[in-house]
Amino acid sequence: MKKVLALLAIVGLITFGISNSTYAQDDETTTTEEVTSDDGTTADEGDQGEGYSMVTELKRRFIEGGPGFMGIVLLCLIFGLALIIERIVYLNLASTNTKKLVQDVEDALASGGIEAAKAVCRDTRGPVASIFYQGLDRSDEGIDHVEKAVVSYGGVQMGLLEKGMSWIGLFIALAPMLGFMGTVIGMIKAFDDIASMGTIEASVVAVGIKIALLTTVFGLIVAIILQVFYNYLLAKIDGIVNDMEDASISLIDVLIKHNASK
Repeated sequence: MKKVLALLAIVGLITFGISNSTYAQDDETTTTEEVTSDDGTTADEGDQGEGYSMVTELKRRFIEGGPGFMGIVLLCLIFGLALIIERIVYLNLASTNTKKLVQDVEDALASGGIEAAKAVCRDTRGPVASIFYQGLDRSDEGIDHVEKAVVSYGGVQMGLLEKGMSWIGLFIALAPMLGFMGTVIGMIKAFDDIASMGTIEASVVAVGIKIALLTTVFGLIVAIILQVFYNYLLAKIDGIVNDMEDASISLIDVLIKHNASK
């Protein structure tokens, strides 16, 4: 987990540096690509072409927004996606075919007793198998102790499933707030430019406001992307928790049946 976060952080810093250099190069390219029309006005050759793709347009707008707050918003996206990827991998590994596990435990109890059932749980991956093992380990103390062990260890497993979700929620909230902050600072800078010039020029105001609003746009884009994955993870966790609860009830029933058959 730490290695993944460190690698993505390095990638983000490299991307941030590239954005700085590209931003400087973009100003030079813009001046060379301007063409003069018959009435003396200028137009961008890029606007006269067939148009940009979505990715190209987003890159261009990102560069126009400036490397300051845009870089921080980009880091929020990188770290948020790193946590999301780690959670997706963990939750996929935690998913278990609970019906098959219950049947295997029941068959093991019938053929080899508690130790055979515990061996099945040890060889099975996921939180459900871990809960089963804790319950079986206390089966000789009575069903009440089994239920308490299952409930207690189920809470521990739920905590592991939800690990890191609060950080993803933080990045979801942080990205648009950073965008809004960039917008406010950009607006202040635009008014400072107006005050220093002593007059209001549409070109100065329009450029300043455009750059300011771009930070908000990209902050919202990052928040939307992370929110979609966040909701997917919540649904995945809810599904695993429901399987844990259903399987725990099935385990109690299996143990009651096993004890009655002795």
